[in-house]
Amino acid sequence: MKLIGSLTSPYVRKIRVVLAEKKIDCEFVVDSPWVEGNQISRHNPLGKVPVLLLDDDSSIYDSRVIAEYLDAVAPNNRLIPASGRERIGVKRWEALADGVLDAAVAAFLEARRPDGERSPAWLARQRGKVDAGLGAMAQELGDQAWCHGSGISLADIAVGCALAYVSFRLGEIPWAEQYPNLGTLHAKLMQRPSFAETVPVE
Repeated sequence: MKLIGSLTSPYVRKIRVVLAEKKIDCEFVVDSPWVEGNQISRHNPLGKVPVLLLDDDSSIYDSRVIAEYLDAVAPNNRLIPASGRERIGVKRWEALADGVLDAAVAAFLEARRPDGERSPAWLARQRGKVDAGLGAMAQELGDQAWCHGSGISLADIAVGCALAYVSFRLGEIPWAEQYPNLGTLHAKLMQRPSFAETVPVE
């Protein structure tokens, strides 16, 4: 298998962390959809990363689908419960974390637009989603050590990547001070090799 993605994408990082936690060997091919002549669109018609290339040359895309595939293909260190409300609970956490990421990425890209093209209303809307999502994460986590269950799951991986990206791209948001429980979880996750070895690089 090969994973195609950039070094800054939080969605790619989520899959790199999943691979590390599952102890799955996978070649990482660095490519960016923003670079002319990239190979991503040949494997994902949406032109987005991450893309997972399988041994038969077929491709899987969207981080949620890739994470689910990887968790199913290797039965060790299960990150997603097999069925029922437990499974839905983890997937709900992932949806919340990815929603925060979607808004954070949109806010970051909007802020980089030239003066006169930037929309303060759009930027405020996306920042509002980030703030609301962080608040929901903190409330849902409460005093639990992990987002779901008694150990790391895809819920924690998704949340950890979202929090790290907000710090990376929207560093002015003092989320760790506002929500100490998220700060504690984030610090614990960043000590794991899977996170420590996938720090975003410009």
